[in-house]
Amino acid sequence: MSKTSAAITAVGAYVPEYVLTNQILETMVDTNDEWITTRTGIKERRILKGEGKGTSFLAINAAKDLIKKRGIDPKDIELVIVATATPDMKAASTAAFTASEIGATNAFTFDMDAACSSFLFGMSVAASYIESGRYKNVLLIGADKMSSIINYKDRATCIIFGDGAGAVLFEPTQENLGLQDEYLRSDGTGREFLQATYGGSSYPITPEVLENGGHCAFQEGRTVFKNAVFNMADATVKILERNNLSKDDVNWLVAHQANKRIIDATANRIELEQEKVMMNIHKYGNTTSATLPLLLNDYESQLKKGDNLIFAAFGGGFNWGSIYLKWAYNS
Repeated sequence: MSKTSAAITAVGAYVPEYVLTNQILETMVDTNDEWITTRTGIKERRILKGEGKGTSFLAINAAKDLIKKRGIDPKDIELVIVATATPDMKAASTAAFTASEIGATNAFTFDMDAACSSFLFGMSVAASYIESGRYKNVLLIGADKMSSIINYKDRATCIIFGDGAGAVLFEPTQENLGLQDEYLRSDGTGREFLQATYGGSSYPITPEVLENGGHCAFQEGRTVFKNAVFNMADATVKILERNNLSKDDVNWLVAHQANKRIIDATANRIELEQEKVMMNIHKYGNTTSATLPLLLNDYESQLKKGDNLIFAAFGGGFNWGSIYLKWAYNS
C-alpha cells in the first residue's frame, strides 16, 4: 500500500492596494532609498488601510482567491489554520472568524504563532493532519498586518515590514509528492532580541506604554541578522544532507523574505544558482507569516509537478527550520 503524504494542491494570495515606497519613507524617518535597498533589498511594501481591518481581512481575501482558483467548495474544508504573529484580537480566534467568513462551516480552526516561522511550522502541522488519514482538506493561511505593531519613527523596523497574506491547500497523495522531510528548531533564549514586548500577559499595555510605543515590534538587528544567516543556512544544509540531495536536485529555494542578504547567504551556502531562488522582497518587504505562500503564488506558473522545493525560515522566539517538499501539480 502506498504511503499517504500531504501535497500542496492550490495557492492563493492577497496584498493591500496601498504601496509604501522607500521614497515615502524618506519623508517619515531618517533614511533613504539607497540605504534601504542596499541593506535589505526592499523597494516597497503593502500597507492595509481602513478602520477595523485586521489580519483576518488579509486572510479571508487570500483564502477566497485560492477557493476561486481551485474551485473547491468551502464546506469541504475540514481544518483552517491561520499562521500569524498579529491576530485580530486577544482570545478570539482569527482562524475561526476567517473560516466563517469564507463559508468553511464544517472546519475546526486555530491560530499558530511562531513569528516569521509561523507558516513553515504550520506546514508541518497541516501535513501531519493529512498524513494521519483523518482529514483530506486542510487550508493553511499565512497572514500578518505588521503595520499594526510597527513604530514608523523607528527606522530599524519600519523599513522592513509590510502587510499581506497567502494561502495553500493541503490534500493527501500517494504519488510520492508533497512534504518529504522537515528540520525544525527553537531557542527561547533569543526572544529578547526580537519581540513586541507589551500586550501579552507578562507586560500588559498601559497608557504609558502606548504613549511610548512599547506595544510595537523591536529588534536588535545585528544579533537577529547573525542568527538568521547561520540558522537558515544550517537548516537548509541539514535537510539536503538528510535526503541525499545536491544543489542540482533542488529546483527552487523558497526562503523567508526577511532580508535579501540573508536569502543570498542561504543560497550561497548550498551553492545554488540565483535563478533557482524565489525572490519578491523588493515589492512586499517582510510580511512575516505571509512571505512563503506569497512566493508560491508569485512563482506558481513556473512550478512543475515533481519539482523539489526547499523551504527555509527564521523568526522571533527564536524559531527556524527547513522543509523539503515535492510540488504536486502543473499550473
